[in-house]
Amino acid sequence: MTVYNFSAGPAMLPAAVMQRAQAEFCDYKGCGNGIVELSHRGALFTEVIERAEQNFRDIMNISDDYAVCFIQGGASMQFAMLAMNLLEAGKSADYADTGVWSAKAFKEAKLFGDAKLVCSSKETKYDHIPALNTWTRNPNASYLHITSNNTVAGTQYAKFPEVLPNVPMIADMSSDIMSRKINVNDFGMIYAGAQKNLGPSGVALVIIRKDLAERTPASVPTMLRYSTYINEKSLFNTPPTFAIYMLALVTDWVKEIGGLDALEVINNKKAAKLYSYLDANSFYTSPVALDSRSKMNVVFRTPSEELDAAFVKAAAKEQLTGLKGHRLVGGIRASIYNAMPEAGIDKLISFMDNFARQNG
Repeated sequence: MTVYNFSAGPAMLPAAVMQRAQAEFCDYKGCGNGIVELSHRGALFTEVIERAEQNFRDIMNISDDYAVCFIQGGASMQFAMLAMNLLEAGKSADYADTGVWSAKAFKEAKLFGDAKLVCSSKETKYDHIPALNTWTRNPNASYLHITSNNTVAGTQYAKFPEVLPNVPMIADMSSDIMSRKINVNDFGMIYAGAQKNLGPSGVALVIIRKDLAERTPASVPTMLRYSTYINEKSLFNTPPTFAIYMLALVTDWVKEIGGLDALEVINNKKAAKLYSYLDANSFYTSPVALDSRSKMNVVFRTPSEELDAAFVKAAAKEQLTGLKGHRLVGGIRASIYNAMPEAGIDKLISFMDNFARQNG
């Protein structure tokens, strides 16, 4: 029986990718060694990391003005690293507070300079993205930081903020990168932990406009400088080779199924199907404002916390796993990233319908 993993991350990967990794794990391309045993400076791995970068460039239409870097430490390290590198002396940085992770990014930035909030939905438990026309932005800020999709709260930007002259927009896209078409040129930097849409945990993807790396103060340590990863092609030290290999396989798969044009249609269809069911069934409720609903993380509740727990337990017995809401908010969360097939949504809805009839 197929197990559908709705975990928020590490999340499920495409079956075709897992099968290919399994086949190549012990003997990569007939070399007699497993992929995790290969030198990061050898020809076989060089092809892997170069393919991963080129695939990202092709899929997301990334120009030569941007560098593509693979950095350890996950998105959480980027909270501090971006401020260390890009928050200019004597200037402030703007932050949009739309969820748990954006609040953590703001907290880290304040350790290195003047960070200011342009908006916040904290008082309503992050149930929406504040209307863009209510933001109090600084036209002289070093940058604007947003979190494009809020994994815990289940909210997502349907439209991105306007790009102000000389204020690069930086986005944490950990939970919705490569799920829909975006214009990379609207951003100064995009970063994402891999363990949701890109691959396994252990690496963060950073897409950064090369000129921004020139801002870095001389006091920033070598391993925390974006220029180190740009100049050394992410090979200054030993990178997380297996995680990068898996990124290469995932991006191969994305290209094979038709790229972001195809993926966006698939993701829109999956989300619409699940939200349509939620809206039609009074047993379940979602706290998220309609115009801010995430297409990656669908959060909802039953009439009680006891039923929420029973739902998660019963679903797991039906091979629907990872549905427990984040520990900070509780409830139920279905993460329906790129790798989740429509069949998984159909099975979840069928289970939800049966559970509601039995407990309503």
